[in-house]
Amino acid sequence: MPLNLRDLLPPIEEADSDELLNRFLEYVESRGLELYPAQEAAILEVFEESNVILNTPTGSGKSLVASALHFKSLAQGQRSVYTCPIKALVNEKWMALCRDFGPENVGLSTGDATVNRDAPILCCTAEILANLALRDGENSDIQDVVADEFHYYADHERGVAWQVPLLTLRRTRFLLMSATLGETKFFEDELTSLNGRRSVTVRSIERPVPLEFSYAETPLAQTLQKLTEEGKGPLYVVHFTQREAAESAQDFMSIDVSSRDEKKAIQKEIEDFRFTSPYGPQLKRWARHGIGLHHAGLLPKYRVLIERLAQKNLLKVICGTDTLGVGINVPIRTVLFTKLCKFDGQKTRILSARDFHQISGRAGRKGFDDVGWVVAQAPEHVIENLKLASKAARDGKKKFVKRKPPTKNFVHWDEKTLDKLIKSSPEQLQSRFQVSHGMILNVLSRRGNSCEAMRELIHRSHESDQRKRTHGRRAWRIFRSLLDQEVIKLIPPENDGTYLQVNVELQEDFSMDQSLSLYLIETLPKLDMESPEYPLDVLTLIESVLEDPGVILYKQLDRIKGEAVARMKMEGLEYEERMLELEKLDYPKPNREFIESTFHEFTRRHPWLAREDVLPKSIARDMFEQYSSFSDYVRGYELQRSEGLLLRHLSSVHKVLRRTIPDSAKSDELWEVEVYLESMIRQVDSSLIDEWEKMRDAGYEPEEDDELRPPGADAAEADFTRDEKAFLAATRNRIFSFLRALIVDDLEDALAQLEEGVDIDGNPWTVDRLGQALDEYFADHEAICLDPNARNIRHTHKTHSDDASWVIQQVLVDPEEHCDWMAEFEVLLAPSRERRDAVLEFRRIGT
Repeated sequence: MPLNLRDLLPPIEEADSDELLNRFLEYVESRGLELYPAQEAAILEVFEESNVILNTPTGSGKSLVASALHFKSLAQGQRSVYTCPIKALVNEKWMALCRDFGPENVGLSTGDATVNRDAPILCCTAEILANLALRDGENSDIQDVVADEFHYYADHERGVAWQVPLLTLRRTRFLLMSATLGETKFFEDELTSLNGRRSVTVRSIERPVPLEFSYAETPLAQTLQKLTEEGKGPLYVVHFTQREAAESAQDFMSIDVSSRDEKKAIQKEIEDFRFTSPYGPQLKRWARHGIGLHHAGLLPKYRVLIERLAQKNLLKVICGTDTLGVGINVPIRTVLFTKLCKFDGQKTRILSARDFHQISGRAGRKGFDDVGWVVAQAPEHVIENLKLASKAARDGKKKFVKRKPPTKNFVHWDEKTLDKLIKSSPEQLQSRFQVSHGMILNVLSRRGNSCEAMRELIHRSHESDQRKRTHGRRAWRIFRSLLDQEVIKLIPPENDGTYLQVNVELQEDFSMDQSLSLYLIETLPKLDMESPEYPLDVLTLIESVLEDPGVILYKQLDRIKGEAVARMKMEGLEYEERMLELEKLDYPKPNREFIESTFHEFTRRHPWLAREDVLPKSIARDMFEQYSSFSDYVRGYELQRSEGLLLRHLSSVHKVLRRTIPDSAKSDELWEVEVYLESMIRQVDSSLIDEWEKMRDAGYEPEEDDELRPPGADAAEADFTRDEKAFLAATRNRIFSFLRALIVDDLEDALAQLEEGVDIDGNPWTVDRLGQALDEYFADHEAICLDPNARNIRHTHKTHSDDASWVIQQVLVDPEEHCDWMAEFEVLLAPSRERRDAVLEFRRIGT
């Protein structure tokens, strides 16, 4: 019977390296595994306390080496961290480690979700680890780090997060892992210089499942059908845009990729899964056919579902993007490249050798396949010309009109390009160190001489001397700006040499991750906190310092142009005039003049930030003004393919609102915005929290000892209803969600917002009864308003409260403001404490 690593943990006094190695090898044997030479060498080095750089192909068991490090660290009472670049992969590894070591021993922190963060094993994104390293430096309580997919060190935007721990964690041992590292001598020397330990590279080019490469000059659907008929599924069809991936999934519906029995198995597997978002039914239809879609534009719960179905060998075809190359657990036999060129954000280029090997390395399932296949499609116009040439030859013609290559987002490739990529080694990793407000704020929050710590960080960075001088000048300018704005302040020196502190008026988890958060903090006091527009204006400020989610803004502009064209046609404007007018239109940018003028003044005082730019937009604000549900907004702007993008933007707004806006700047109305966003995000996708709760409660019974209490026990015992202001905000959020459903005539959803119950006369509420009540209202009223005026706190009345419940009457505001109807609810306090959310029963609606 396979052993569990948690069950093999010895008492700490017996946890010497030799004993732990023997126990770990016992675990390996119980799993029926035979170590590869590189695995064995790396595991021995781990138990010898060396820094290890593991550079072996995909599928060669790097995760087992990481498990060895976590096992040794946990057994010896130390703390280890697993980090990687993609949140989905962090989530996946977190669940796997929970199964191996017990959920009480494993925590998660990705920025989107935090669970059991103080656990002895922490799974987090590289940015989270970088913040911990910057804040605590060599005093950090992290003894071991596993950095998976370490080639992200060279990523232009995020590479600094991979470098920071290697500059600061002097008491930490490292395991760096990737299939595509290139030369590693530099990193060996840097790690030994950092922590004084021996550093070794364990390298292997032998793949457990060898690869065979081929070049296809047939149309994509035909290539796919041929591969499936040859039994080379499951296939991952690699695209470089989300749109192309979805279009392929739809195109492949005409191919019978799964048998009837296989489709029945899929149906059984997904019958209890809730495809609740607007894009859900489409994804379900593809999945039932044996086709999965996987990319960052999907909600996390859908990506997790596709991965689970793939792991059970139920999907024959998965259409996705190149994120597959970053270790996502989608076991496949064949990788099919639709292109060999990619737009990198600045220009279109041929894939790098690293990208190509990273993605193609996913082919071939260890233990299932003797060989993995990698197929690259020829360019579409080349394939079409071959067809035309063949047809011309059959017709006896010597000439035909050739199709031309695309004029945009295209670089030519051919079979020679594929051969060159196959033979090329991964490029050398390049340093991407950069200084930011968040970096400086984290370092300056340390005890002791934090300014010296910042200078040392720049000095140790893997940069040229000239670049280090540039970083030093930027750091000094940012330091002065933080001091001028009193985000930090000087204090009398303490015994340990501390003479700086973060402004005590900012909350504990204050964050300046965004480059322009300083602008946000500086501009907030210029808003009128008494204005009815204050919460909306704060939302606009927050959204202006976040990246533009381009697809959503394009959809907003597209609808504005559509409405404008219809209006201009009715007015009789000629085509040329309409086109000129359309050029003047833009997506909504509330308070644009105020934001641009204040930002101009801000950059005058902070000229080094002039290269940044504020980006006014209205997405979260637009939603809150209308009190839209997530589904309303997705359908209204046809964002089905980008639900994940919308969720990420709302999550970013919520994080800035919660962590960067000082509590002193939050009015009651702004607290309600925070509750609105938090509730929506949890309702749309709480898959990670749900999964952890299932694992935690599946037979696990915590000890009584306080140190062994289950994660979240203290929070669960806290009285959610004690803070009356916050609880009232949560209650109003639930009421407004109910009213919003009434407004869009979704009475089933309206009742779903509430606890099942009866009215004050004891009659159960049904869709028909609710509809009859609304008919009476609409006989005398044009509509139910839900604008900011209708949501004003003056329209919410608590008419009764005791230890068991509240009774709330919400005035229904109509366009003419008669305000002569109300909806009455009973708020149940005990269930609300238990669920940590407002639990309401609907009592009546009427005058």
